[in-house]
Amino acid sequence: MENERWLLPEGIEEVLPEGAWRLELLRRRLLDLFGTWGYELVLPPFIEYLESLLTGTGNDLDLQTFKLTDQLSGRMMGVRADMTPQVARIDAHHLKRETPTRLCYLGTVLRTRPEGHGGSRSPLQVGAELYGHGGIDSDVEVLRLMLATLHAAGLDQLYLDLGHVGIFRGLTRQAGLTPGQEAQLFDALQRKSRPDIAALLATLVLTDEMRGMLVQLAELNGGEEALVAARKVLAPASAEVQAALDNLDAIAGAVHRMLPGVPLHFDLAELRGYHYHTGAVFAAYAPGSGQALAQGGRYDDIGRVFGRARPATGFSADLKTLLALSTANPPGVRGIFAPCADDPALAQQVEHLRADGERVVCALPGQQGDAAAMGCNRQLALRDGSWQVVALG
Repeated sequence: MENERWLLPEGIEEVLPEGAWRLELLRRRLLDLFGTWGYELVLPPFIEYLESLLTGTGNDLDLQTFKLTDQLSGRMMGVRADMTPQVARIDAHHLKRETPTRLCYLGTVLRTRPEGHGGSRSPLQVGAELYGHGGIDSDVEVLRLMLATLHAAGLDQLYLDLGHVGIFRGLTRQAGLTPGQEAQLFDALQRKSRPDIAALLATLVLTDEMRGMLVQLAELNGGEEALVAARKVLAPASAEVQAALDNLDAIAGAVHRMLPGVPLHFDLAELRGYHYHTGAVFAAYAPGSGQALAQGGRYDDIGRVFGRARPATGFSADLKTLLALSTANPPGVRGIFAPCADDPALAQQVEHLRADGERVVCALPGQQGDAAAMGCNRQLALRDGSWQVVALG
């Protein structure tokens, strides 16, 4: 095993110099972008007590969370697998504002399992949340910021996938399903297995009308025609379902007006974060990529468990994934190589260049490697009695 000490656990990766610098440049770019939209940066802790970390988030996040015992208190602690609940706690418990609050975050999360095949278990999660407003305007703002984030990362030709958890939730309430029956139907819908859905519904006491709506829910996906079909298929549904359809239709209309070049896809059986979200859910995809580049939705009242319920909507993404899929050109080799010389004038010139934002690498006595080997495209040379920056010959 001695020669395998360099191995890392599956799904845990390190980032080498060039990649780390590109990540840092993108991190700064995105945080600056969020700032121009009025989003304030928060830095939640990497680890905290388990009951606070998982309160109100559902079983999915519980399974993704690494757990350990605090040696000081004896209480169970968890390593965060998602930063959104932490940010909700900050809004509800610490800030306690009456005005709409815009918060953003960026940091490593740790998960017990990768979300996809070959995925990372330590994503660098970036996101933004808007608290204190329940209308579609805040949902649309978050959608627009999500797309602006992806464009800033060098990702284009995107399309949006829209859904609404209120449709499924309203139908199950109307059907009078028990929590167990709802969970079974939820699982079958996520697999879009119409035979399994039909077989499950055949065991339940439902009207033909109700059974028909639930069976056809898995088929309600596609372009604008999916919403048109939903209005017909779900016409007998409750007022709760109709309100969810109205909400989804209004959001889609606003996106069309403000982002006319972005294609929309609808999937009314898409239930990302079902136990967590309360309204519209959305995700951004690039052609040829089956993995969502960013995703989010509305999750009203999550702050209730922290003593203050507020409407909320937001999105998140993995910075590492964005960078890996980016079409933007990476920064080229840049920097100035300073020779090894005991000269105050040289030291002063190096200080001036660094103050101007230049990267200056000073040679060390007896070192191997020239300017190019040290990642520089220029060097300091003594010309006419002064140290001047010259291009490599």
